[in-house]
Amino acid sequence: MPDVDVVNTGLLPAGAPGWKDRVQERVQERLQERLQDRLQERVGPARSRRSEATAWPRRLIVAGALLGGDAAAVLAACGASLLVMAAAGALPGLGPATLLGWCALQIGTLTLCGLYEPIEAEPIERLRRRGLAAAFAFGAAVLVGGGSSPWLSTAAGLAALLSIPLGHYAEGFVRARLVRRGVWGAATIVYGEGAADLARSLAARPELGLRPIGIVREPADGVEPFRTAPLGPAQDQGGAEHMAERMADLLATAEVAICTPGEREPARFAWLTRHPFRQVIVAHQAPEVETVRLQTRCLGPVVGLVVRRAIFLPHNLRLKRALDLAVTLPALILFAPLIGMLALAVKLADPGPAFYVQPRVGRDGRTIRVYKLRSMFRDAEARLADHLAADEGARREWERFCKLRNDPRVLPGIGGFIRRTSLDELPQLLNVLRGDMSVVGPRPFPAYHTERFGPTFQALRASVPPGLTGLWQISARSDGDLAVQEQQDSFYIRNWSIWIDLYILLETVPAVLTAKGAR
Repeated sequence: MPDVDVVNTGLLPAGAPGWKDRVQERVQERLQERLQDRLQERVGPARSRRSEATAWPRRLIVAGALLGGDAAAVLAACGASLLVMAAAGALPGLGPATLLGWCALQIGTLTLCGLYEPIEAEPIERLRRRGLAAAFAFGAAVLVGGGSSPWLSTAAGLAALLSIPLGHYAEGFVRARLVRRGVWGAATIVYGEGAADLARSLAARPELGLRPIGIVREPADGVEPFRTAPLGPAQDQGGAEHMAERMADLLATAEVAICTPGEREPARFAWLTRHPFRQVIVAHQAPEVETVRLQTRCLGPVVGLVVRRAIFLPHNLRLKRALDLAVTLPALILFAPLIGMLALAVKLADPGPAFYVQPRVGRDGRTIRVYKLRSMFRDAEARLADHLAADEGARREWERFCKLRNDPRVLPGIGGFIRRTSLDELPQLLNVLRGDMSVVGPRPFPAYHTERFGPTFQALRASVPPGLTGLWQISARSDGDLAVQEQQDSFYIRNWSIWIDLYILLETVPAVLTAKGAR
């Protein structure tokens, strides 16, 4: 609240020490009580009805758009499955009723898994639920019609498998358009210290399903509509009554409230729970623990957080290796002709070997030999040293990213192309096949790059095999500096699951095609 001119009301002796501060405190308390009374009038039971009335149209639009995208994805998966079966000469006899029944079954299982309410799950969890829905639909199809035709079971299994990536991409397509129209995500109020930073972070990640509309630092300070000029003093905005109106308008439309950590967190949480939000989320910084699948456990009067380090369990390592082989063997066969053509293009651009082997830091800190298509001149290191010595701006860029946007080492034409599209990394499929690398994981860096990180993060990185692609590649790629690399790789290692690997694999395709952040 704004400072109030204080006069001695006679309640305290004029000469009493600190009397102005005490009177100021009483005035602030009275103003806050008035504001709370006004808020209670506006955001009591009526707030719940108004919030639901404004939220339902948005939810219906979002659910309908997502459902339409999934229906198209399921139909495409069925069509692709039938084409494959026809090419194999084993086309099962399926009528329109069977296909429509299969689509309805898939959509029904996706609905039961909560895929049409974005607020309920973040992207990796949504992919997991999509996989479970596909497995359930396949099982139901086998139970109903598998006995009559084994080819029907095969077609259903292939369609269920294809529906996972197709549905994931359809969801991303729909989400991007709903975000642009301002209807994706639940209207969210962020309350407490750091509220503006958290709101900006949520706005940058619309896939989380939380759309910040206002910031509350303290109830008596009013609400700042997100991404607008902050409220001025109360007297400039019409006083406490006007502030209550502004605050009530935002609170009446918000579905979710987030309470940030701080000294007054219990009081803030209690204030938020007096209003009928659909969800009240208590936010905490937890960089050292798993967060994607964090579970709570009642320990009598306290709440315990259950943390599982999944990537270090032996059976999960075997599962990860099985995924590596399942992806690598077909990929090597598929991309072998392309690798050959790119190698020829490199040799035409610059005589010499088309491939080269570079030492990188692998698991347990040991050195591994990584295969790549050559995208640079053979005297690349000398060119780099001369360029950094002559260009101070390039030197600063190198110190921050260990990469250059305008790199003098890169071959013109073919070199820039294979680096932007990451095609120079394709020979590393051989490293994955040998077991030096995994398909998904932190990228293997040269020793000079790894040494830029602190010892704790170096040890964490060394605990897992490096990957052909990773979380950093699909989010920031070369636009991310060392701090971003550390944040993304730490998150991946601490939150690993087979679903996060599948999510990264699926997101790698658009990241490579758009070449976003590539250097």
